[in-house]
Amino acid sequence: MRLVTDTNVVVSGLLWLGNPGRLLEAAALGQVTLYTSPALVAELSATLSTPKLSRPIVRSGLSLGDLLERYLDVAIVVQPVAVPRVVPGDADDDEVLACALAANADLIVSGDKHLLNLGAEHQGVRIVTPSEAVRLIDK
Repeated sequence: MRLVTDTNVVVSGLLWLGNPGRLLEAAALGQVTLYTSPALVAELSATLSTPKLSRPIVRSGLSLGDLLERYLDVAIVVQPVAVPRVVPGDADDDEVLACALAANADLIVSGDKHLLNLGAEHQGVRIVTPSEAVRLIDK
C-alpha cells in the first residue's frame, strides 16, 4: 500500500507515536511504502522548528536533524509535476494532493479537516484518518 501522510500525521508519529507512529513503523517494516515531496519535507522541517514543539523534541532525545533523518529513512521523495489549487484555505494541503498523485498513492493520511472535507477521495486517492489507515493496513 502506498501512503502520503500529511505533516500533522508525521509530527505526531515522530513525537507522540499512537496511530501515526504505527504508520511510520509500518513503513520501516516494509508493510507500506511512504511517500513525500520536497515541499512536504520543508513544511515538516519548519513545523518541527516551531517553539511549541521544542519541549517534545527535547523529551524525544533526538535533534531536529535526527527526526528528519528518521522520517526520510522510511519515506521516498517524489517530485510532483504540478500543484493545482484544490483545497480552499490551505495551499500546503494542495502539496499533499500533488505528492499523492505523483506517487500514485493509494491513501492520503491526514487529520486535517481541509483535506478530510474533500470527501472520501481525490482523483482516485482515498483520504483517511490515521486510525482508518491503521485499520486498512492491519486487514
